Amino acid sequence: MAHVKIKVDAMTAFCLDVFQKFGFTAEESKIITDVLMLSDIYGIESHGAQRLVRYHKGISSGMIKVEAKPEIVFETPVSAVIDGHEGMGQLIGHFGMELAIKKAKASGIGIVTARESNHYGIAGYYAKMACDEGLIGISSTNSEAIVVPTFGRQAMLGTNPIAISMPADPYPFFFDAATSVVTRGKFEMYNKAAKPVPDCWGADENGQSCTDAGHVLANIKSKAGGGILPLGGAEELTGSHKGYGYAMVSEIFTSILSLGMTSNYNLMNNHGGTCHSFVAIDPKIFGDPEAIKKHFSDFLEELRQSPKRAGHDRIYTHGEKEILASADRKANGIDVDIKTLEEMKDCANYVGADFDHYFGDLGIDVQFNPEEHTQY
Repeated sequence: MAHVKIKVDAMTAFCLDVFQKFGFTAEESKIITDVLMLSDIYGIESHGAQRLVRYHKGISSGMIKVEAKPEIVFETPVSAVIDGHEGMGQLIGHFGMELAIKKAKASGIGIVTARESNHYGIAGYYAKMACDEGLIGISSTNSEAIVVPTFGRQAMLGTNPIAISMPADPYPFFFDAATSVVTRGKFEMYNKAAKPVPDCWGADENGQSCTDAGHVLANIKSKAGGGILPLGGAEELTGSHKGYGYAMVSEIFTSILSLGMTSNYNLMNNHGGTCHSFVAIDPKIFGDPEAIKKHFSDFLEELRQSPKRAGHDRIYTHGEKEILASADRKANGIDVDIKTLEEMKDCANYVGADFDHYFGDLGIDVQFNPEEHTQY
C-alpha cells in the first residue's frame, strides 16, 4: 500500500476549500473538516480523507442535500428526535450531540436520536464532544446494510459502530468500534492495495468465507448477497452472535427510537436515510464528578500496570493509542494512500479547487484520468 505524508494544515485547508465550494458555509465546512481530520489524526485512515470520495459522490448525486438543516420534531427535557432532512451527516451529528450536551447540563442526562441523515464520520467524534465538556458521551449510527446476521447470507445490518468517551487522567477514555469485524473502509483500503482480507472478515453471496475484498465490495454494491461479518466472525463458537446483538443495540437507539429507516432500507434509490444516537451524561448525577474521575483514572492506571503477557511490554487503555497517534501525525503528517490522493484530485477538479496549491510539493505525480473516475 503506497502512502505519502501530508501535513495536517495542508489537508485541513484543502478540505475547508472543497466543502465551501460544494456550497457549505465556512462554519459548516469547519465542522465537517474537523470530523474528518480527527479521524486521520487519530490514525483511523478509513474514515478520514479517504471518505472524501463518498461525500463527493453523495453531494454531486443529490443524495446529500447541502442546504438541509436539522429540525427537532419531538422533544422532552431529557430527549429529542431530529429529522436531518437528508443533510450532511457531520452537521446533523454535531447538532445532535450539542443538543444532548445542553440537556445533560440542565437535567443530568440528554438522549437525542436522529433520522434522515447521511454518513457522519467516526462515532467517536461525537462521544468526544461530550467528554470535552466533562460529560460521559455515547454515540452510535446505523448504516447501509453491509453486514450479514449470524448464519445469514444476505446483508441486513450496518457496521453500526458504538462509541463511548469519559473524562480521565492523564487522558480520556475513548472507545469507538464497529459492531462488525471491520468497517467497509477497511475493505476499501485492502482493495486499493490489492491485498486479500483475513478469512474471518467477509462472506460471499452464499454466506461462505471470502478473502477477495473487491468481490465482497462488488456484492455489497450490487446487493448480490454476502457482506461483512459481525464482530466474532461467522460462528457462535467465536462470538458472532455477540457482534450481531451489539449491532441490534445500535439499531434500537438509532433507527427504532427515531422511527427512521433500519439499515436494510438505508442507501436505496439515492436516499441515505441514516440514523444516529447521541447520549450525554453528567457524572454529577452519581456524586462528586472529580471523585468519579479519579476513581476511573486509578483503575485505568492499574490496567496499564497490570502483568503483561510474554512478548509484550505494554497494555493500552482505550484512547491511549489515539493520543500517541495524534502527537505523531501533528508533528510528522498523516498517512494518505496514493489512490486516495487521486480521488482527492478528482474531487478538486470537479469543484474547481487548485489541488497543486495544497499538495504540489509532494514530489510525486498524482495522475487524474477522467475515464477511470466515472462514479461521479
